[in-house]
Amino acid sequence: MEPDRLRAFIDDVGLVVRSTGDEHEITARIAERLSALLAGGYRLPPEVTRSSSARHLTYPLYIAPDGSWSMASVVWDVGQRTNVHSHETWGVAGIYAGVEHELRYLKPTTSTASAPLTPAGETRWAPGQVTVCCTTDDDVHAVAAVGSEPTVGIHVYGGDIGTIRRRSYDPATGEARWFVSGWDSPGDVP
Repeated sequence: MEPDRLRAFIDDVGLVVRSTGDEHEITARIAERLSALLAGGYRLPPEVTRSSSARHLTYPLYIAPDGSWSMASVVWDVGQRTNVHSHETWGVAGIYAGVEHELRYLKPTTSTASAPLTPAGETRWAPGQVTVCCTTDDDVHAVAAVGSEPTVGIHVYGGDIGTIRRRSYDPATGEARWFVSGWDSPGDVP
């Protein structure tokens, strides 16, 4: 039953992505579908919910053959946080387990590139909650796992997020460095 539900979700997201180029429409429609998937009690396979004490992990759940979008299980152990980073694409994230604390920043412009980042708010996301985590005009944040259990999120991105060149920021100076996150495999968990 679970593989069928995931397959139906993947097929549906593929239709959404192919139906329009408007990333705001895409993210709104995918957010609705991801909310329904989580509300319906979908269960991820246990091997893509395992955390690592070394760092957060990004397990691929699906990568579109044409690279137009991808879906991942992202897992943070208790207390882990990401660097401040960008996505360089649209994205939708839903919390599967645990609690995520998100710190958002205004995306630097050419005129603010060498200045401290401007905080734009913070939110705690709980199981079942879904957010449009990024669009190309608004995609700079850091997240941390808070609470007593690892945080697991189901993320859907425009493109193969494991291969997209993205920015990591020093929030105090605005300095940016490029990185590629890559993908983790359940068999390689440290």
